[in-house]
Amino acid sequence: MVDFKALLKNFGIEICCNDCVHPYGDGHINDTYITDTDPKYIIQKINTNVFKDYDRLMNNIALVTEFLANKIRENGGDPAVETLTIIKTVDGKNYYKLGDDVYRVYDFINGVSYNLPNTQLLLEAGKAFGKFQNQLADFDASLLFESIPNFHHTRKRFGNLVAAIEADKMGRAADIKADIDFALSCEKYVDVVLDGIADGSIPLRVTHNDTKINNVLFDANTNKCLSVIDLDTVMPGSMLYDFGDALRFGASSAKEDETDLSIVYCQLDKFEAFTEGFLSQVKDSATPREIELLPLSVLLLTYECGIRFLTDYLEGDTYFKIHYPQHNLDRARNQLKLVADIETKLDAMSEIVKKYV
Repeated sequence: MVDFKALLKNFGIEICCNDCVHPYGDGHINDTYITDTDPKYIIQKINTNVFKDYDRLMNNIALVTEFLANKIRENGGDPAVETLTIIKTVDGKNYYKLGDDVYRVYDFINGVSYNLPNTQLLLEAGKAFGKFQNQLADFDASLLFESIPNFHHTRKRFGNLVAAIEADKMGRAADIKADIDFALSCEKYVDVVLDGIADGSIPLRVTHNDTKINNVLFDANTNKCLSVIDLDTVMPGSMLYDFGDALRFGASSAKEDETDLSIVYCQLDKFEAFTEGFLSQVKDSATPREIELLPLSVLLLTYECGIRFLTDYLEGDTYFKIHYPQHNLDRARNQLKLVADIETKLDAMSEIVKKYV
């Protein structure tokens, strides 16, 4: 049992007793708590199995949030609401180490989050993630530590799939030949963004890398965006990764493990809502190549997720948590069905992008 009263003293925070700290949220990586004090604070135990270099992880978050706070002040906004604020320890650190556990504290932002997006929420989420990109457009992304190396390196993800097929250590490949054949047929997409980064047509930017709608806080009364949260995966990358991943989830008609593939498709109205919001913020700072590849980025990030599930299934389900033996295969089929559907809609998606540029 954590002695939160003693822990929080290391952050210069006095609470009456441990009973005023409660579990909070439904995150799967870190353990999160909230105080019922005035003001309130968010306490998180960082999952050091996932984030082994927690010192550089927290330095990333500090660099980005301090930069954002200055930008927000310059534009007449309120940093206490519009970005995360790290509470430093009494000796000026971004976290406190208690035995083998690592804790951080943020000011609480009074907003709500949603797991199931409608078009209006996606419009606002698009604005939020677009604004996040725009505010950080002149931040030197090379200052950031790559907290999960090669996270969106699609060529390496494809190579991992090929290696898993060849090894076939679980003897599963023969039974899923059609899934494997389709996955391999999409190799033509894997280098598109990587090549753009290499030739400079796609700038290296600060990217969030977990742009699900539940990482946006909304005003409970107006449903307008307050801030973007969960910055653990902030690192150098492409704007296209954030756009594509947001719509991989946000524009899908079904959960990512839905097994009735007849109801799995990309919803163009949701693609349009997010695109309208996103481009309202970034159209003046995005390069022509970035804008051109927005539709394909949705396909690419969906494909990347699909082959990660497929690779894990072939390797014996060692990475993603599963709830039944074929869970990763069902997830892979779901994502690859989305890929096939998006392929047929790329022209329509490009027309939507042109509409808002």
